[in-house]
Amino acid sequence: MISFRRFAKTCFTGTILFLGLSLGNTANAQDGKALFQANCAACHAVNKKLTGPALAGVEDRWPDKAKLHAWIKNNAAVLKSGDKYANDLYVEYNKTAMNLFPNITDKEIDAILGYIKTVPAATTTAAANPAEAKGGESDNTLLFGILTLILAVVALTLLQVNANLKKLADEKEGLPAIEPVPFWRNKSYIAFLTVVLFIVGGYLTSKGAMALGRSKDYQPQQPIYYSHKVHAGINQINCQYCHIGVYQGKQATIPSVNICMNCHMAINEYKGDKIYSEEGEEVNGTAEIKKLYKYAGFEEGKPWDATKATPIEWTRIHNLPDHVYFNHSQHVKAGQVACQTCHGEIQKMDEVKQFADLSMGWCINCHRETKVQFKENGFYSIYEKYHQDLKSGKLDSTKGITVAKIGGTECQKCHY
Repeated sequence: MISFRRFAKTCFTGTILFLGLSLGNTANAQDGKALFQANCAACHAVNKKLTGPALAGVEDRWPDKAKLHAWIKNNAAVLKSGDKYANDLYVEYNKTAMNLFPNITDKEIDAILGYIKTVPAATTTAAANPAEAKGGESDNTLLFGILTLILAVVALTLLQVNANLKKLADEKEGLPAIEPVPFWRNKSYIAFLTVVLFIVGGYLTSKGAMALGRSKDYQPQQPIYYSHKVHAGINQINCQYCHIGVYQGKQATIPSVNICMNCHMAINEYKGDKIYSEEGEEVNGTAEIKKLYKYAGFEEGKPWDATKATPIEWTRIHNLPDHVYFNHSQHVKAGQVACQTCHGEIQKMDEVKQFADLSMGWCINCHRETKVQFKENGFYSIYEKYHQDLKSGKLDSTKGITVAKIGGTECQKCHY
């Protein structure tokens, strides 16, 4: 009986350690991905050159990892030191200065580098459509689940073998046979399963409760297939042309039919590259333009009467609780925050989805890290003391003033 308890204890401890390591590795990968999206994705991709070089194999290209850390934190200082590789890289990319990240820690940099290693290398031929491309993505969740199930089956099999061997040993020694306790009445089994279910159930319940009301990755089907990749990416239409309120008020505003018709009175046919829905079905761009004409009450070849237009019933994607106050102009105009910071690489999305979870923690972390751009920003003239301290050198201009320092973490800034 003592050996059985010892064996059960060993199995239980091993299972908990395995789950802990699995969850820990997943969390580290998620942290690295979040840091990459927040700090690097605007200028870098893993397997493709953008404003800056592709980051795949970046550690191998730098002779010293410490110098890579120094480059990420303050590339200007590394350039001044005369480092040949750094200066050659600077010249190669037309002397485009990289942003400074003085507040990022070595641990966070290592998390980003770790995430970069997990991204699979780009294939030589791209998938024909998004559905095929998704098939190449790796998801370790299923693998961990299968491994956990296999370990559980092995543990139960070993327990059964142990019981049978003990029975044979007792028979050989002439000891009276003890009828084995059924599985559903065995206290050790019941206790073990109860603890496992409590841990797993508690984790899933807590995770679900924290995510309650959020809609990260929410991607509804819209009445008209509208591709941000075609409009904002390929055709370089500025976000503020359609979302006129983003620079002027609290709401970004959904573009009216009139704004769409400014272009599509002349553009009545789609002639670009093939576009696909999230399900992998090819989308007829010209047919989607005809849907717009139906909402606009527009007949080709005839003068358009804008009074006949009816609003397009777009499905809202981003939403905040009623007790939360968010002002787009405060962030975009005063704070000079790029749209991609909150919405992801919108210029690469066909069907838009919610990029960030928009949780309180996500917002607060952004306020703690984001530097306020005081230079030539009249809105912040009310913080005259900070301006004077920057001029006199009392405040380090490289570290800057974070949003938190001007009250960005005070409850009443975001809550009514």
